[in-house]
This record gives sequence, structure tokens and C-alpha cells, in this order.
Amino acid sequence: MQKWVYALPLLALMSGHFARAADVVAGEAKAVLCAACHGPEGKASVPVYPNLAGQNAPYLVKQLKAFKDGQRKDPMMAPFMAALTEADMENLAAYYAGLKQ
Repeated sequence: MQKWVYALPLLALMSGHFARAADVVAGEAKAVLCAACHGPEGKASVPVYPNLAGQNAPYLVKQLKAFKDGQRKDPMMAPFMAALTEADMENLAAYYAGLKQ
């Protein structure tokens, strides 16, 4: 019984470190704004804008975070990134990763 008393605080600390599952439906809803440049299916019709469909989700999250924190600068992306939460980024990435290239 005493072992559980010592284990409970450790379990409580660790619970915050488990990854939450991304919400693809929420990502699709957020992607409506992205479609203007990246296409409704994540395939841009203008070569200047990258295709997002089928990209690796961790890569997309990394790039979105880089835009948000200013490591990547783009005047078109900045206003969209300002409002995104980390969960939004994960959801968007999961949505685009699930689309066919």
C-alpha cells in the first residue's frame, strides 16, 4: 500500500507529458482559411504556395510553430499564425497529413 502512496505523485507529474490525439475534424475546420492559398484539398494552384496535403504532421507542426514564434517570417502567414494555439497547429497538421498528395 505504501508503494502506491509514493507512486501517485509521479503518475500525476507524468500525466501532463502524454501526447494528446489531434482532432482532424477541428483541423479541417481551421483549414478553411488556409484554403485560400494552399487549396481546398491542401494542393495549391499557385506554385508560390506549398502543397500541404500528405506532408508529415510533425514537420507541419514544426513549420507552423516557426511562423508563430518568428523564426520563419512571412507577412502573409503572420496574421494567421497569431491566433493559432498549439492544439490548432497539431489539428491542422493531422488534417493535412491525412490528405492525399
